[in-house]
Amino acid sequence: MAVPQHDLVVRSGTIVSPGHREIADLGVRDGRIAQLGGAMTGQEELDASGLLVIPGGIDAHVHLVCGALSDAMAAEFGQQEPTWVDDFWTGSLAAIAGGITTIGNMTFPMPGESMSAAIGRDMAGASAEAAADWFLHPVLTGDLGDARAAEIAGLAADGHASLKVFLTDPRYVAGTPGLADAIAVAGRAGAMTLVHCEDAEILGRTGRELIASGRGAVRYFPDARPVSAEVEAVDQAIELAAATGAPVYVVHLSSAAALDRCRRARAQGLPVYVETRPLYLHLTKDRFSEPDAAKYVGAPPLRDQSDRDALWRGLATGEIDTVCSDHAPWTLSAKLDPALDVVTARQGVADLETLMPMLFSEGVATGRISLDRFVELTSANAARLFGLYPRKGAIADGSDADLALWDPQRHATIDGASMHSRAGYSVYDGWDVQGWPQFVLRRGQVVLTDGRPTVQPGQGRWVRRDPVGRPAPPADGPS
Repeated sequence: MAVPQHDLVVRSGTIVSPGHREIADLGVRDGRIAQLGGAMTGQEELDASGLLVIPGGIDAHVHLVCGALSDAMAAEFGQQEPTWVDDFWTGSLAAIAGGITTIGNMTFPMPGESMSAAIGRDMAGASAEAAADWFLHPVLTGDLGDARAAEIAGLAADGHASLKVFLTDPRYVAGTPGLADAIAVAGRAGAMTLVHCEDAEILGRTGRELIASGRGAVRYFPDARPVSAEVEAVDQAIELAAATGAPVYVVHLSSAAALDRCRRARAQGLPVYVETRPLYLHLTKDRFSEPDAAKYVGAPPLRDQSDRDALWRGLATGEIDTVCSDHAPWTLSAKLDPALDVVTARQGVADLETLMPMLFSEGVATGRISLDRFVELTSANAARLFGLYPRKGAIADGSDADLALWDPQRHATIDGASMHSRAGYSVYDGWDVQGWPQFVLRRGQVVLTDGRPTVQPGQGRWVRRDPVGRPAPPADGPS
């Protein structure tokens, strides 16, 4: 019998999928996994001895800005220039350097622009710029009604099977006529609704009260967006899921109390899914006592140590489904602008390149989470929830050969100035981190070698997400 020949063979790595681990060779043909184990030859070979072969990361929550959108974002959110600094090219470089091969970008319509037009704009921008594969989440804007419902269904049918809703936006507070209908339409169309859970009324009140009382400095930012605002909005999201039957995905959950609300909803069988982000796993609100507190601003804000502990427990037990970056980078000078206050503070940090290494170092290497959970949290679960599985998020015959060949012993010190985001700094600068990718493959192409991306703009591809049925129920515990 002839020995199969492939485009590329990855030799002697420890292949890791949830529930399965073995040292074996892996063959790639035409950008997909063609063979696991057994005899094979390759036109090219990679030695993965001593490395973990894991699915390429899927970061389903990033904010990359292309072209004319910068000015529009400033107008939409009442911000003045500058704005987020990474486009699909620099965002791709950061992603790939950290082991991530697929990104999900939030697509904001410009004022007066439809969601469909915004998607078309980002499709064009990403096609020219991206080196990672990508998909897009249309953000709900404009008047609610039959036309908006039809647009949501049409976008899902065209492969954009998700919808982002901001409960921070006074136009879309719970109870707004048409909001539940929009989410119901998304659910029927096979789309996941992502929900930013902070209550607009509470945020408005607390911000005004802090400024009126002379506590408007950015160091009071955690007080401007209290846990109560997150819990109230999570309750609203759960009520929307219960009323419509549509799945909801709570983005960047930050507190123990909000996680408890989601836990109860899941126990009742409601389709509620939970994402957290690295900021809340690695930092606490004590950082706001530092002189450069503004660089840690994100929404929701950093919480207490007890919240951080609860999130780590939630990762280990399966109560949290994904860890995504919410990558929304600014330059340090923009973050530290002294004219900003608790209401206008610029939200977001660079975290694409550090997401997986930090989670491995602080999670797997310390024993907080298992290697299987690491793979689920960074790849497999997002693939399932967003209609990518098993094309993405799996090491299986026929899956895209998106792989991170991970060195679990490699140590490196975080230095944001030498990383790929245009932010030029990291909130983790100076941290010693154990566990980094040595090689990364995207659809069989080696796109990272020894920490250096080897890609060109435009090599990434849009990943169509066909409408899917209701996702599998949330796990009751770790696999």
